[in-house]
Amino acid sequence: MATAPLRDTSDCLALVIDGNATSRSILAGQLRDYGVGKVVQCSRVRDARNRLEHTTYDFVLCEQFFDETNESGQTLLDDLRRAHLLPFSTIFFMVTAEASYASVAEAAESALDGYLLKPFTPVALFDRLSLARLRKVHLAPIFDAMEAQDFELAATLCLQRFETQQPYWLYAARMGAELLLRLGRHDEARTLFEAVIAARALPWAKLGVARAQVESGQATRAIATLQGLIGQDASYADAYDVLGRAQVEVGNFAEAMETYRGASNLTPDSVGRLQKFGMMAFYMGEREAATKALSRAAILGMDSKLFDFQSIVLLAFAYFADTDRKGLERCGTDLARVLERHGDSARLQRFARVVLTLQQIQQRQFAKAVELVKQMAGETQLTDFDFEAACNLAGLLAVLAHTSIDLPEGASWLLQLGMRYANTRGLSELMANACQLHPPYADSVRECLVQINGMAERAMGMSLSGDPTSAVRSLLLHSEETLNVKLLDMSQQVLLRHQARIHEPETLQTSIDRLRQRCGQAPARAVLGQDSERQPGGMTLRVRNRAAAQARAQEKAQSALQERTKPPAAMPTEKDPASALRLRPKGDRT
Repeated sequence: MATAPLRDTSDCLALVIDGNATSRSILAGQLRDYGVGKVVQCSRVRDARNRLEHTTYDFVLCEQFFDETNESGQTLLDDLRRAHLLPFSTIFFMVTAEASYASVAEAAESALDGYLLKPFTPVALFDRLSLARLRKVHLAPIFDAMEAQDFELAATLCLQRFETQQPYWLYAARMGAELLLRLGRHDEARTLFEAVIAARALPWAKLGVARAQVESGQATRAIATLQGLIGQDASYADAYDVLGRAQVEVGNFAEAMETYRGASNLTPDSVGRLQKFGMMAFYMGEREAATKALSRAAILGMDSKLFDFQSIVLLAFAYFADTDRKGLERCGTDLARVLERHGDSARLQRFARVVLTLQQIQQRQFAKAVELVKQMAGETQLTDFDFEAACNLAGLLAVLAHTSIDLPEGASWLLQLGMRYANTRGLSELMANACQLHPPYADSVRECLVQINGMAERAMGMSLSGDPTSAVRSLLLHSEETLNVKLLDMSQQVLLRHQARIHEPETLQTSIDRLRQRCGQAPARAVLGQDSERQPGGMTLRVRNRAAAQARAQEKAQSALQERTKPPAAMPTEKDPASALRLRPKGDRT
């Protein structure tokens, strides 16, 4: 059966419930950027409850914990469920900094539409809202039947979706089991509950916990969670994906490579997993394994939307190191072919220049190679010169130094790249490993992380000693010099936290906003390539011109304090089978 398209959000009404004025304002702004026509804000649970009793909202974003009043968003949700005050059509998201398994499980048992872990990007929020709306569309016939109190029809539709494993079939099965109980068909209900338990939905919740831990900076805890999950089910490929990501973030590259190897062995025809393994092998210096995995990924999926052409760049570096002239030529040909279709892509143009530079060096056209590198170095201060481009340029600089080509500016360019992007151990190690052909450059990148951390610590010392104004000014000065987003984000955090004690906060905020335009976007954690695939264990709504939509959303999020987390906690589509949805007669508001 065809699914109706998602309707426009301009006539939608949203409610934001949060005791923190800054967080509340940011959430409201993000909802408006998403296209919601009207956004109402509440700072207290009691006010929100009153509004929800008298008004139907399309979206509700509610903070889970209210410290000053000791109230809970979870309690509000439970009250609304019990009193039948939340319509099926309302999308309810809990927003919290909590990342424990208990909190995710509780959210799942409450039949939440989403569970957002702070901090998160506007893009992540937009995707989660769209996914929640999509689920409402898929299950609309069931909800309509329940609203009409036609429980027989609703149960039948649930069973049909479960038996044919249509989208959200497990969610429908749990609703169907509750409906059968209401109808007195106890044996059928027990059988369906047993089928839900047999479906083993629990690993999805555990994987969601691990993803939330990774996104909240608790990668070490996520690793422990995922190792336990894989111990229970060694064939759970999605768990390997998240485990590898967590290991990359903390800089455990050798373990990450073995994890990605395991994932690619489980699904040998997965383009995405082959690329992740190949990229990790490349950065670990295992060129043979990298070449084999990346070349197979290219054969299987170069024309697929899942294929990341950074793989071609890393293949070119590997072929260059192996003096494989034909392989390097193939890389150039492949990029030329894709540029015929996507000639306006700055990313692909950069890739092509990297490969062309390697070809020039291989052909001993050193003057031309140096000129190309100088052109790329002249772009390092541009907003769209990202971490990926920095790693590729760092790799080229290392190749030139290893080949004994005289490039006096090389060390200073490398230092400039490191000071901009070496924000975490994972990021600095990735860039350092890109320079593996010239160890002094790798050491220089690692030293950049030490310097950035030193700048941050000194500024925090000023703030703790009672001078937040100097802390913000210091961080801004270093951000201006380095274009380092980590330092800029810290200046924003200090400004918001101590705004009442800071001299001329409006002027400083203007400086932060202006500088953010120059700094652009930087990854909050180490990543391999560009994650265009769905999140492991989750789903991604495919939309037209997705990249442009993300870019627009990021531009609009300049003033947000917490702008990076991707992502999102696992959707409670497949929840703990022990949970039971509370079903309501006509007029309910679930």
